[in-house]
Amino acid sequence: MAHVNLLPWRAERRKLREREFFGQLGMAFVVGLGFVLVWALWMGARINNQNDRNTILQGEIKQLDVKIAKIKDLEKVREHLLARKQIIEQLQSDRSKMVHLFDELVKTIPNSARLTMLKQVGDTMSLDGVAQSNASVAEYMRNIETSPWMGHVDLRSTVNSHDASRTPYRFGLTVKLRKPKTDSNGMPADASTVAAPANAAGPRVPSKTTPAAAPAKKPDSAPANARAKASPALAKGGATQ
Repeated sequence: MAHVNLLPWRAERRKLREREFFGQLGMAFVVGLGFVLVWALWMGARINNQNDRNTILQGEIKQLDVKIAKIKDLEKVREHLLARKQIIEQLQSDRSKMVHLFDELVKTIPNSARLTMLKQVGDTMSLDGVAQSNASVAEYMRNIETSPWMGHVDLRSTVNSHDASRTPYRFGLTVKLRKPKTDSNGMPADASTVAAPANAAGPRVPSKTTPAAAPAKKPDSAPANARAKASPALAKGGATQ
């Protein structure tokens, strides 16, 4: 006789499938929850690592800010020292300027003129003096313009006082001072041109090859007395111009 299963096998199979489905669903939930926990732990570790790096960078930035502030202070000190160095170098370069300037004043002034007042303001010098004639003033201005320590000169005034002195003309000059260019030896480039008039104005030494010419250079006393008598007349004649 055949065995017939009369039990509700379909219901049992349905329950079995439901148990398998809920089991798989639970397994998926556990796997997903585990994945979420692992991802959260990994992201937390990365965030903590980045926070630590940020903390280290902030500390380094603070140290760099302190160093930058010190560098700025050092730069200010450096600029102050450079300014002082430039001032000291300028003072050292101008230390001998007055000596050369007075030497040039002596070299450039002609015998027919003399100074009565000297005033310097910065790179400008005012000269007041007296001369025999306007030609003497013009000669003085030409000598000043050829000097390496003095440059452009302007004539402020020239007045004939019509007095009986040998220097009736009063003049005023404004001179621009300058620093001469130096050569490889440190000497002024125009020293040769300045030294020539000074040497020309100095005493002449008789040549040894022409001893007979030495007595001829002695001035005669009579012409010297005649020139001495004629000089007041020339001065009066210049005053009337």
